[in-house]
Amino acid sequence: MERKTQKVKSLQKQKRKFRKELLFLLPSVIGVIIFYFIPFCDVLLRSFRPEFGSGFAGFDNYKTVLENKAFKIAVENTLKFVVIYIPILLIFSLFLAVLLDYLKEKQKIYKKIFLLPMAVPVASLVLIWKVFFGEFGLVNRILSCFHVTGPDYFHTSSAFLVLGITYLWRNFGYDMLLWKTGIDAIDADLYEAAALDGAGFLKRFWYITLPQLKEMGFVIIVISVINSFKVFREAYLIGGDYPNQSIYMLQHLFNNWFVQLELGKLTAAAIILACVVIFFVACIEKILTPKEG
Repeated sequence: MERKTQKVKSLQKQKRKFRKELLFLLPSVIGVIIFYFIPFCDVLLRSFRPEFGSGFAGFDNYKTVLENKAFKIAVENTLKFVVIYIPILLIFSLFLAVLLDYLKEKQKIYKKIFLLPMAVPVASLVLIWKVFFGEFGLVNRILSCFHVTGPDYFHTSSAFLVLGITYLWRNFGYDMLLWKTGIDAIDADLYEAAALDGAGFLKRFWYITLPQLKEMGFVIIVISVINSFKVFREAYLIGGDYPNQSIYMLQHLFNNWFVQLELGKLTAAAIILACVVIFFVACIEKILTPKEG
């Protein structure tokens, strides 16, 4: 009887604790439902409706989007941007994090320096880039001293390189900080034991640091990919609504469809993009997240 009474009391305590926790979570849950779940459901429904009027359009909007030439160009450029610059960002920021780990005394100073680009507003950053990479900017003036005519970096295929440099410059500090957090969480005894066994820096990095950073790597990859979609701000300030084809991203296409009120195509493309991102995240999680047991 006493054991049953104790079990009942413990269950009641757990229920009360759960209710208190639920009470604190409730505002966030309500916010997610109102501002994310309901709008997503509305977008999903609109993707199956015709551009004008009511009714059910089936997969017509999806077919129109997939056959759209601008959509194909935007997908190609966005995919190219992610495939080229995400690996560069991950490797470079990891290198800086490892380097920073060895600068014990000056870590705080270098952290502030590396995070400084995040404090610069996007509009100011683009103006700085125009000073360097404009048609009559500093880079072309230096080239002209050697009788070399430089291109217009903002309105030719070179705009893709400028956009990539902008993305790397703005995000490497944040990714470096995340890598550094993961490195700091690794047990120092592992490194000491490996050093006693004669393992050098490269072996310690390959067999200890990298395996221990898998979970953090998953988070960083997802955040970096999401941030790569936000590069639209820089691309828009560089080239406007219709920039050079090399930096015509999905966000440009979505923005133009929104302005033209082509909601059928916009919502269908948004659902396609959401499905692709969810599939990508699931694959990365399966690869990098260690299996239990």
